[in-house]
Amino acid sequence: MTEAKDLRGQLRAEILALTAARGPGKSICPSEAARAVRPEDWNRFMTETRRVAVQMAEAGEIEILRKGKPIAPDEVRGVIRLRRPVTGL
Repeated sequence: MTEAKDLRGQLRAEILALTAARGPGKSICPSEAARAVRPEDWNRFMTETRRVAVQMAEAGEIEILRKGKPIAPDEVRGVIRLRRPVTGL
């Protein structure tokens, strides 16, 4: 259980770091965070990465995009991207 909690914390931190580095209005692919945390077997962690992203979106930390438009966390399916919330644009 601790390992899973550590992984979620690492993924959250990486998503925050990558979206901040990308800049306002720019997005990242969830796989970028998974690759940064577990480069040798990142693909195994994509489901968990998406779960973390949904939790972060529910908390208002990030937005989840599909086809360039924000979607509700409960609508996540298919190809998505992540970005910091955009305000005042």
